[in-house]
Amino acid sequence: MPEYHTRLGHAHLKVRDLNRSTAFYTRYFNLRVIEQVAGQYAFLSGGELHHEIALQARGVNAPAQHPYGVGLYHVAFEVPDKQAFAQAYQLLRGDGVDVAAVDHLISWAMYFDDPDGNGLEIYCDTRREPDSATLWHGVNRPLPEAVILAALG
Repeated sequence: MPEYHTRLGHAHLKVRDLNRSTAFYTRYFNLRVIEQVAGQYAFLSGGELHHEIALQARGVNAPAQHPYGVGLYHVAFEVPDKQAFAQAYQLLRGDGVDVAAVDHLISWAMYFDDPDGNGLEIYCDTRREPDSATLWHGVNRPLPEAVILAALG
């Protein structure tokens, strides 16, 4: 067993239109462009890392991944609390993005796709709140829009 520890550094996504995808990720994830390379790559960050998301242009005719094949299911972004979760939900829904919201009892989660069909999640950890669990156990409850928006106060 190695003596070192690892952490996720970034996700690298292939996209059809670099400008469209850069606009999407900067708008909905509050990321900023750190570097662009020759119109082929964009590196986006929301913190101290050089980038959390790398976008690579593959062209407008690039084929999509097979929906029943193996591969990446989604990339998840954590927000600090239910209020931030509700703000993100409100922004996405206001722009017409199809969002599926779920209460996992350990987190509130919303799932949606980027313009190229890459799966994404925004979640907030709820394990320290009353009526929450410490482990997932496979339980999913509906998370109604009214409950989400009530977190805006």
